Amino acid sequence: MLGAVGMQATALQANKETRNQATATIFARELAEKMRGNHTVAIRIPAVGVNPYLFDVTLASTPVVAAPSRNCFTHADGCPLLEDAATWDVADWQSRVQRELPTPRVKVCFDQDSFDSTGEPRWACTDSGDIAVLKMSWNRNTTKGDLVFTSQAESVPTLVVPLTAGSSQ
Repeated sequence: MLGAVGMQATALQANKETRNQATATIFARELAEKMRGNHTVAIRIPAVGVNPYLFDVTLASTPVVAAPSRNCFTHADGCPLLEDAATWDVADWQSRVQRELPTPRVKVCFDQDSFDSTGEPRWACTDSGDIAVLKMSWNRNTTKGDLVFTSQAESVPTLVVPLTAGSSQ
């Protein structure tokens, strides 16, 4: 009887982690589409703070992601500037990720090599090349049953997805 209860608990945890993985993958695909749709901004200088699509943030439950100064849906003329649209896209995307995943860390950067020599994903980026990469993790249980927090120094990205924003040529 105890074995059956243990198997049920493990199955529930695996189901939860599978849902989180699927949700993160859907969000990654969505961000890639947003970047492709606004590729003139997405392929700009690969630097956080200059390009709204490039960021490194841990989305704890509080504070809530700040809304951009211009709301593209309610402003009289929408978002005529592509930068405003990109800022709106990212803020909206981050707030939805924050609601769906447990304390997610998300990093989007230009990176030519997202993995170390052992094949382990890493948070560090080369900030060069022509492919933007999304790196994401969240508080989760490993297959060993260990709880891993995104705030731990030894945490690694759970999901690494190349986001092709386009090319300046």
